[in-house]
Formats: sequence, C-alpha cells, structure tokens
Amino acid sequence: MTGLAGAAWPPAAGPWIAAAGGVAALAGVALLVSGGAGLGSQLTPFPRPVVGGELRRTGVYRLVRHPMYGGALLVMLGWALLSSPWALVPLAAAALFLDAKRRREEAWLVKSLAGYEDYRRQVRRRFIPFVW
Repeated sequence: MTGLAGAAWPPAAGPWIAAAGGVAALAGVALLVSGGAGLGSQLTPFPRPVVGGELRRTGVYRLVRHPMYGGALLVMLGWALLSSPWALVPLAAAALFLDAKRRREEAWLVKSLAGYEDYRRQVRRRFIPFVW
C-alpha cells in the first residue's frame, strides 16, 4: 500500500529510478524462480529443514545461500523504485524479518545437514549474489 499511496520519486530521477526498479524486480523474480527450482521437493515456507533433505550446492546455490529470500527483497526494492520512497519502509522490515528467519534456519541446517558449516564458509553471500 505504501507504494500506491506514498509520495512519488522526484520527476528528474523518474526514468533512472524506473529503470533500476525494473531491473531489480526482474532480477528478483529470476532469483526466486531459480531458488525454488533448485530446492525442488524440499521447498517449504517454514525455516525448519525437511526430514531427509539434502544440501544444495549447485545452480544459484553456488552463489548465495538463500536466493528466494534475496529474490523477494529485490522484487520489493523494484516495487519501491517504481512507485514511492515510502515503499522502502516495508522493504526494510522484510529484510530484518528474513535475516532473523535465515539465522534460525541456518542454526537448524548446521545441526541437520553434514557439511552445512563448510558450505556457509564457502558461499559467503546470504541473499543476493555478489552483494549481500
């Protein structure tokens, strides 16, 4: 709602902000889809790993540990850039929430998946490849 009802970006920045928003949103969708496809039947909305799950190290998981979270954040960033600076507020809240969820999830992954601690050291980025 903040993107629809909030103040617009300054007109002078319009084309540049809109272009960056489109790129961010498309990159976010690509990250979401590739992350979900990489998990396959292990995909779950809950942070606790599925019983009998395997560590994924291929595809987008070579670059980032939680691509679906990063993809969601990029889509939200794209929306904010395409709509209103006020849409950055829910983006910040989502980033805090997803980082807390990631920490809880990784604590369980370290306990349940052999090699996760090594994987975490090898793949330093949590959400967005080459960035965060």
